[in-house]
Parts: sequence; structure tokens; C-alpha cells
Amino acid sequence: MIASSLISAATGASLLFFASSASASSEAAFVQFENLGYSGEYFPVGKVEALSDGNCSCEQAMDSPIYINGTNSPFNEELSVHIRGPINLQKFAFYTAESYSFGSTDGSWTRGAYYDVSNGTADNVTFLGNVGVENTCLARALNYVTSNGTSLASESTVLENVTIGSAEEFAIFSGTKCKDESSLEGDCLVYREGIDAYHGFYGTVKAFLFQFSAPSDTSEEGLTNKTGNYDMPAIWLLNAQIPRTSQYPLNGSCSAWNTGAGEFDIFEVMNYTQRNNFYTTIHDYQGTDSVEVGLQMFAYLDRTPDSVMKGGVIFGSDGKATVFLSNSTTFGNTISSSDLSSWLSELDNVDGGEYTQTLSSITLDMNTATTTSGSSSSASTSGSDSSTSGSGSSSSTSSSSTNAASRPMFSIESPVGLLSLAVPLIAGTVFLYEA
Repeated sequence: MIASSLISAATGASLLFFASSASASSEAAFVQFENLGYSGEYFPVGKVEALSDGNCSCEQAMDSPIYINGTNSPFNEELSVHIRGPINLQKFAFYTAESYSFGSTDGSWTRGAYYDVSNGTADNVTFLGNVGVENTCLARALNYVTSNGTSLASESTVLENVTIGSAEEFAIFSGTKCKDESSLEGDCLVYREGIDAYHGFYGTVKAFLFQFSAPSDTSEEGLTNKTGNYDMPAIWLLNAQIPRTSQYPLNGSCSAWNTGAGEFDIFEVMNYTQRNNFYTTIHDYQGTDSVEVGLQMFAYLDRTPDSVMKGGVIFGSDGKATVFLSNSTTFGNTISSSDLSSWLSELDNVDGGEYTQTLSSITLDMNTATTTSGSSSSASTSGSDSSTSGSGSSSSTSSSSTNAASRPMFSIESPVGLLSLAVPLIAGTVFLYEA
């Protein structure tokens, strides 16, 4: 997870977007990004190698971009699920549907993966974590975790009824192993040697549902150390390529994250002073020129530390990504669209109701990008004190493989047309992260 202060090594300037956006936020019953998905490209990792002296050798495949286009891109690609404590995960389910528009009552969703701690079920689910061989540059390798979620295991193991502590993490992948060796032509592209390599969860129209508790961290260790992510639980999604190379590299070229492969933060506490607020943030290049900062929802959902929460995110065929918490959430083999829509309609009558932000429509390539509509929101916001942290995957140093002439340009327009900027998107931009 990105720590609370983001500083550009190139400019020395602090990036204050998170602080300003969180300070202007208000509570909602559910939040929604509209117009999710854009046309563009990102660069996969072409080489990742851990060296014996703790360094690493990595290259982004600048000559082999991955082109993205259409509804929910890049989140229509394979995604992995990531959990940061303090959290006790009780159920997880992944669903797909042929189509779904917000409020629709037609059709149904089919469950493609399921975990239930009460009976030890783990269908098409693999628990992994950054617990393997340590390398200073790449951090720890992605490998099986034991039933406690945080220790190295020799084989796939089902998570037990455990609450992971502050700053501890584990990941959920599908049960399908990568069949090919690490290469740009393989089914999982390039990945780090020695990891347990699995596919993520694929589909344009899909939903990730969770039942969990996020109790307050009152541990003596946590109270003493007050880590950067102390009492800041989170659940988020990454393009599955990212953790297979390195989730937290010191060299940005070891990850496709900074080129826009995609991160979607579903529920995330952004800072300790707002530790009962779950924020939603997108990290790609739709509507922002900084994947590090991302585009944060100007509203939050309520974390209730003393109770069980149920909810998740729905990616619809209408380009709407809806994040919600509802006690009505169920985890059956199938879910009717009418039931799913009813969960959301019930929330519409709760204090705060729906909060929607419309994303920019853009086309991005290596030379130019155009914006056809600005980002806007449909609800008013109120102030609150905050300092912030980011999420998901970060790199503290990197080297760019492109020159200024070939860097993609991104045109940003404000919703009311008062501001227009054109700035380069630098693949492998150098960023430092401090707690």
C-alpha cells in the first residue's frame, strides 16, 4: 500500500490530491463510478529477475504494449483480490453475468469462485501472499500462505477463521495455475521465478462479494509501533500481472502498475484519523494523469468495527462500477439480477443514498490523448479533517524506457471547462513513498 506522503523524486513536490479529496467527502450508502473504461494501452513487464546481491533486473516491454478498449477496461482483464488487516474474512464470492445494467431485473449471475470459513469451502480459490524469497529490490515473492494467511506454506491451504493484523496482507487468486513458462507469449505473461503463479478472475461483467469484519486494532504491538497502515483495513483489486512480478518493487520497471495496468480499491481506510471511513479509488489513466494518485471517490462508506459487514463491487455492462455494503447480500450459486438490484434500491433510501462520479471519456496512446467529457459527480460533499495514504502497489524508484518525444500525452479538462492541461504520462516515473 502506498504510504501517507507521496513525493515526486523528479520535482520534490508533494501530491495533495488525496488530502483535498478526502477532506471534501461525505458519507454515502453506496458509491458508483459511471463510464468506466477507456481506450489506451499499458506496458507489461518484459523481464523480471531477482539478483543475488539483493538488486533486480527488470524491463517493461515498451515494444509490446497491451491495448485496452471498451467497457470497464482495464478492469475487464484478470484481477487478483487483496486484503489488508485488521480484517477477518468470512466469505468471498466471484460472479459473472452475460450482461447487467444498474437497476436491471433481467438475468442472473453465476458464481465462479467461493470461500466460506464456516465449512472450509474454497472452490476455485487460492490464497497467496508476499511471503516467499526476499529480495531488496522486488520484496518478497508471491507464494502459498498457511491457514493464518501470513506465513509461507508449501502447498495451497484454506484460510482459517483468523483476523490478520494491521498492515498484514494476503491475496486471493483463482484455482487455475499458469500453464506456460514466464514469457510475453505465455498465458500469464512474464512473472517472477519461484512464485506460485495463478490466474486471476476474468470478465467484463463481474462482481466480487465479501463478508468480513474489520475490528479496531487494539493490539499492544500496533499501539506501540503505529505503522503507516495501523488500523487501516482495505480490500482491493489489482491486474493479476502486477503481484506476479512484484507488488512493491523498488524499481518501477518491475511492474505494469505505473503504466496503467489497473488497480481498483473497493474498501480502503485512507488514514488513521478517518479510520471508520471506507474510500473507493481507481488507479489508471482515466480522468487523471497520475496513476500514483488515482481518482478517489468523493464519498465514503461506513466501516463498523463491531459488526460483520457484507458487500462488494459490481462491474456492469453499462460501464458502472458500484461499491456497496448491505446486510441483504447473499452468496448463493446464482444471484438473480432482481435480487442484486433490490439490495441497491434498499440502500437508496438510507441516509446518504447513492453517490455517483462520472469518469472522463478518453482515448490514450503513445503520442496523444483526447478527452471528450470531464469527470463530474452527482452529490454534494462536506468537509472533514484528513491526511491520507494510497493503496495497492507502489514503486519507489524506476527507470523510464521512453524519451520525451514518445511519452503519451493526456489532455485533462475540468467538468466546467475552466481548466485544461496537457501533461506527459511517463512510463516508469520515479516516485518515493514515505510513511
